[in-house]
Amino acid sequence: MTVRWGIIGPGRIADKMAPDFAHVEGAELVAVASRSAERAGAFAAKHGIGTVHTSYRDILDDPGVDVVYVATPHPQHRAIALAALESGTAVMVEKAFTVSSVATREIAATARRTGVFAMEAMWTRFFPAVRRLRELVAEGAIGEVRSVQADLGVRNRSGSDDRFFSPELGGGALFDLGVYPISFAQMVLGSPSVIAAAGELAPSGVDVESSILLGWPDGRNAALQISLRSAMPGSARVIGAEGWIEVPPRFHHPDRIVLHRHGAEPEEIVLPATGAGFVHEIDEVTRRVAAGETESPMMPLADTVAVQDVLAAVAGRLGMIPEEGPATL
Repeated sequence: MTVRWGIIGPGRIADKMAPDFAHVEGAELVAVASRSAERAGAFAAKHGIGTVHTSYRDILDDPGVDVVYVATPHPQHRAIALAALESGTAVMVEKAFTVSSVATREIAATARRTGVFAMEAMWTRFFPAVRRLRELVAEGAIGEVRSVQADLGVRNRSGSDDRFFSPELGGGALFDLGVYPISFAQMVLGSPSVIAAAGELAPSGVDVESSILLGWPDGRNAALQISLRSAMPGSARVIGAEGWIEVPPRFHHPDRIVLHRHGAEPEEIVLPATGAGFVHEIDEVTRRVAAGETESPMMPLADTVAVQDVLAAVAGRLGMIPEEGPATL
């Protein structure tokens, strides 16, 4: 079975992702939608896409599209995802899934009610190196996991009118960068019971940088840092009672991990990604949709809800008021 894909929002990330469809058996990129006919046409011409839609509703009503990848700004995800699910079209929604817990729960509930596949496009979880990390943790290679450390920062020198500083477009370090270390920590440790954060807001009301501390009742913890002001290594560490696993920069799309067992030499495990790295999440969705499944066990909706709850709590601690888009197209 060939699963036919459409892209909604032909921006930078979609442009990087589109060539990776050629590496996935059973996946075909057949359509693109944008409110700008010029942008959609140029994207289609560049990537050899046969069908161009100039409204989001049209691509969802296209019987030749089985699943859509939603790559619009975060506040627009809610309306598009809900409309897709109601139309019977499977969705992979770019992270951050939305900018509120309410919207994320609404989408998850709609997916379960309609029985239509939905998944957050958290590509990190599907990288071969991260899959191996999860296996090692499950095997007890580093003993009981007690802590996660991760940082992700970029030296953004864009003007105040840039999307990264616009609350209307879901800007700020938290939703663009913070979702990665938070999701990584949740993947390893589960949902925290304590959430603390400190940082700085731009004049527009979105965060420029912040430090996040997550805690669990048994003392496990995660220390995370994000920034739009300062470049950071982009590394992560999973620390256990019997050793640790290092994920070298950039941890959110790694090609290797280093296993440190107490009393043993470090073991480097090299597992490169295919293509630009999007292949693995495209393959996951393609296989699940072809099989008639409604969720991915690697990135279940419950995990997306849990991560969104942390994002919402951090936003509240920092004094951010995210601007969620409408619920309907």
